[in-house]
Amino acid sequence: MHHHNHSTSASNYHKGQHHGHHHGAHAEALGTDSTRIGWAFWLNFIFTIIEFIGGWLTNSVAIMADAVHDLGDSLSIGLAWYLSKLGNKASTEKYTYGFKRLSLMGAMINGVILVIGSIWVLSEAIPRLSNPEMPVTEGMIGLAILGIFVNGFAAYKLHGGHSMNEKVLNWHLIEDTMGWVAVLVVAIVLHFVEWPILDPILSIGFTLFILVNVVRYVVQTMSLFLQGVPDLATRNAISNTLLKIEHVEEIHHVHFWSLDGEQHVLTAHVVINCAIDNDKLRALKKEVHERLAPFELAHTTIEFELPGEPCRDDNDHLHAHSHEHQHEEIN
Repeated sequence: MHHHNHSTSASNYHKGQHHGHHHGAHAEALGTDSTRIGWAFWLNFIFTIIEFIGGWLTNSVAIMADAVHDLGDSLSIGLAWYLSKLGNKASTEKYTYGFKRLSLMGAMINGVILVIGSIWVLSEAIPRLSNPEMPVTEGMIGLAILGIFVNGFAAYKLHGGHSMNEKVLNWHLIEDTMGWVAVLVVAIVLHFVEWPILDPILSIGFTLFILVNVVRYVVQTMSLFLQGVPDLATRNAISNTLLKIEHVEEIHHVHFWSLDGEQHVLTAHVVINCAIDNDKLRALKKEVHERLAPFELAHTTIEFELPGEPCRDDNDHLHAHSHEHQHEEIN
């Protein structure tokens, strides 16, 4: 869960610059994300138009399947491009965490578009199994070679992206490239042997493959949307790290969630077992900061509770419950 472009962020938080996560390195990385996505969008959009015409002219449902996916991808990429630009805007009084979660919303919409497109392709291809038509193989071969080149180049451009959005888009492009490789193989076979049923079989095969992967991503994105813990091992490591600090008796109300799958947020209540003066508190805060630094969190809020102080966020009946479970979860 460590992301290289946040390395500068941790060192700034103890200065009270909790809003300062737009450092040069981070902004630069986000800028390149946006440029990469822009490239992929124009490549895909122009190619999608060529594909639809080609699929219609060659009478190939496999090419139509790819055309639908590329259309879905173009819409998704366009949306991701727009949202990644918006996502870099600084936080406002109303949206205090900024707009990072927009890219998560984009990933969600992308997934839905792809699922709808896949279902449409299946509805076209399945009836053709019983009544296959022979496509124009020369046109298929030409389009497939172009498809491998265009999608391969776009996938190469997006390679190395870290955001959930880019991962989803990269998947789209890799799967499209693989789809075109399959189209090329089938077109070459059909050129020499008359087995028209291969065309719908191919489109059904890779549509199902895509659906499985997209559903997996949509589930992951949904979990982040609902502010689920992005990574349980990291959460437990954070809890254990804080418990190792001297004078820390226990921690509770640990909330660890993610803005966009990349930038994480932590809030926790830390119970101290001794009386504490300003110097001691400062030293304690410094130690908390140093121990949390390796986790590269985007936002951290730590509440210190003194001996005998009731927890502000607990109702009486919940208090015992949360104490009971804290150590079970961590150990």
